[in-house]
Order: sequence, then C-alpha cells, then structure tokens
Amino acid sequence: MLRSVVIISVAATVLMGAGTVSSSEPTMAEMQWHRRVLIVSTPLAADPQFVAQQRALSQWKGGDDRDVSVVRIEGDAVSGASETAAELRDRYRLAAASFSVALIGKDGHVALRSQNALTGAELEAAIDAMPMRKAGQR
Repeated sequence: MLRSVVIISVAATVLMGAGTVSSSEPTMAEMQWHRRVLIVSTPLAADPQFVAQQRALSQWKGGDDRDVSVVRIEGDAVSGASETAAELRDRYRLAAASFSVALIGKDGHVALRSQNALTGAELEAAIDAMPMRKAGQR
C-alpha cells in the first residue's frame, strides 16, 4: 500500500513539474556565450519605432552571420526567450512605457542601447566592434 502512495506522489510531482515549464524558448543564460541577443521592447505593437525596427530586421541579412537572436517584448508578451517581460525589462533596464532596444553581447553585457529603431548597418557596426566578434574573424 505504501508503495502505491509513493508512486502516485512521484507521478503527481512529475506532472505538476511539467506544467510549470513556461516555454520551449531558451533562457538568456542558455544563449550567453553562444548568441548575441537583440531585445526589442515596446508597450504596443503599433508603436512607430517598433514597426520601423521590425521592418529593419526583416530586411537585415547580417544577423545569422553575427549569431544574433531577436527577443521581442510586446506589452507583457515575450517571444525569443523564456523569461517574463518584467524580468527582462528589469535586468536590462528597459522602460515598460516606451520603445527601446538593447543589444546584448555574447558575454551578457549591454553593448548598445537605444530609444530609436536601429538599422542593419548600425547593428553590424556595433557587433563588428565587439572584441569577441573581432577575435572570431581572425
């Protein structure tokens, strides 16, 4: 009888644990040392700066070559990372009430921060100036 209770308890714990997994998206910690992360944050998807940033990213061809992943925060919704919007905004000092973008280096530091949409050329210049990018090009 005791064996049945233990098995049920373990099964319930496994099932409850499976329900707490928030997303199949990677965490920022999992991307560190492997990817550069561009965090694009906006309170509303209709924000003109957000729309401009989306357009610039859709036309930018240099992201794959530079190991860039894009994390989008729209209001409280996050795509591209498993952290919550509040966690990301707090950690990277992004305002919840206005558009902002932050480029995170592979080492986890904020390499570039802007309140305006960035062009592909601006992103490439910032990334190509990073020590890890320079070391990888030798």
